[in-house]
Amino acid sequence: MKLFKAFGLGLLASALALGGAAAQERTVKIATEGAYAPWNFTGPGGKLEGFEIDLANDLCARMKVKCEIMAQDWDGIIPALQAKKYDAIMAGMNITDKRLEVINFSLPYASTPHGWGVMKDSPLAKLPGTGTTVSIDKDPEAAKKAIEAWKPLLKGKTVGVQGSTVNSQFLEKYLKDVVEIREYKTTEQHDLDLTAGRVDAIFAGHGALKATQEKPEFKDMVITGTGMRGDVLGRGVAVGMRKDDAELKKSFDEAIQAAIKDGTVKKLSEKWFKIDATPQA
Repeated sequence: MKLFKAFGLGLLASALALGGAAAQERTVKIATEGAYAPWNFTGPGGKLEGFEIDLANDLCARMKVKCEIMAQDWDGIIPALQAKKYDAIMAGMNITDKRLEVINFSLPYASTPHGWGVMKDSPLAKLPGTGTTVSIDKDPEAAKKAIEAWKPLLKGKTVGVQGSTVNSQFLEKYLKDVVEIREYKTTEQHDLDLTAGRVDAIFAGHGALKATQEKPEFKDMVITGTGMRGDVLGRGVAVGMRKDDAELKKSFDEAIQAAIKDGTVKKLSEKWFKIDATPQA
């Protein structure tokens, strides 16, 4: 009897241990674009790499879950989340009021200004405000002044931008009567058209622009003009989730707070962006 009792207790202990391990190994599926360097991109052999890939793995470790990261085209990334193809989005996605109508967001995990990329021999390399940043929300008059100062140089120029992004919304709101806006499926496509002379400038996040500059074929590209934050450009990059995933949001929020507090976000952003992209207080 004692033997069977001990055997039974042993089985129970093993089952509990396995159950605990299974709980620890819950999988969170995260979608990224895989074409927005250095936030996320597809490296040699099809491996996903970048700031958000490193950060996603760090956050999952803090949450004690297993990460499964997959690539998803940008234009279908929110519909596929709502269809439960995955649990979360980490794809350089800024928090905006429009997106908050359909999905929820974690706390921001990164924030960079947005601005212009042009070739150094272009007249647009002299756009006013280079090296400065302004928040449309915090200082609307300064932002308006900066945008007005660009207009004489931008008049009639063709600008490349990734479609369905905060960057395309910015151009539509502030410069649609000044420039010809040419939308692209990915930033990589508008980068190539810039060097080929098919567009006069590109408008994107500074993090993406700095990564482009690192490529040998873009050594003659410069970032110019006042950097912009706020308004349609959003309130920082965050994890997108379905509105009913309150527990997942809580887990991401706590992990992001910890990663910011211990300097992990700063370290990873300096590695990938060459700047500290820790969200502003």
